[in-house]
Amino acid sequence: MLRFIESFATTAENLAADELLGDRSEAAGQPQEVLRIWDNPQVAVILGRSSRMQQEVNTAWCKANGIPMFRRSSGGAAVTIGPGCLLYAVTLDYRLRPDLRMIDRAHQFVMQRLASAFVRHQMPVEFQGTCDLTWQGRKFSGNSLRCRRHSLLYHGTLLYDFPLEILANSLGRPPRQPDYRQQRGHREFVTNLPMTREQLIEVLQDAWPTTAPAEALDAKSVRELAQEKYSDPAWTGKL
Repeated sequence: MLRFIESFATTAENLAADELLGDRSEAAGQPQEVLRIWDNPQVAVILGRSSRMQQEVNTAWCKANGIPMFRRSSGGAAVTIGPGCLLYAVTLDYRLRPDLRMIDRAHQFVMQRLASAFVRHQMPVEFQGTCDLTWQGRKFSGNSLRCRRHSLLYHGTLLYDFPLEILANSLGRPPRQPDYRQQRGHREFVTNLPMTREQLIEVLQDAWPTTAPAEALDAKSVRELAQEKYSDPAWTGKL
C-alpha cells in the first residue's frame, strides 16, 4: 500500500482529492492501494451522495453561522468536519480482495482492522452498527464507501478535539439509526476520542502499513474537479 499524507487548502479540493485517488486506483493496470491521511482547514458539513439536505442538516443554523455545506461522492449520512477531526481514506482493490465486493464484508473488513489497531495502541475501541467506531459506547468515527468496477474508496472521520456543540447544532436527525444508538441525540451519542492527532496517525499507519509514498496528485486536476463539481451548488443541493 502507498501513502498519501496531504491536505489541500479548501474543503472542495480535499473532497476532489479523495475522488481522484479513487479514480487513479480504479484506472491502474495492476492493484494500487493507497492510504491517505488529511485535515480540513475549515468547519464544514459534508453530505453523503444520496443525503437529503433538509432532513440531515440544520441548514438555517449552518447558514447563520457561516458553515458551508458540500456533498461527497460516497454514500452514508451527513457529517461535520474541521480542525480537531482527522480524516483518512483507503483505496482497496477487488483483484487482491475479491470478498470486498460484498458491501457488508467491506465495512467489516475496514472497521475490524481499524478497531484492532486501536486496541494494539491501548485504546479499547469497538466496531458497532454498520460502519461506526465507538469508545465507551459513544461514536467518534463515521465512515462511508464508494464501489467501482475494480476497487473501492473507503473513507471516514476520527474525532479527537472537535467542538461537539457545532456538530450537534449543524446536523439533523439521521434517517437511519443503529440499534446501539438508542435514540440518543448527537450530544449524548458522539464523543472525542482521548488521543492526539499524532497518535491517531500512528494507529492508521499501523492498520494500513505502507511501503512508499504515492505519486502526487496533479494540482490543476484537483482544482478543476473542486470547482466543477464540489463547489457547484447544483451538486451540493441536488437532494
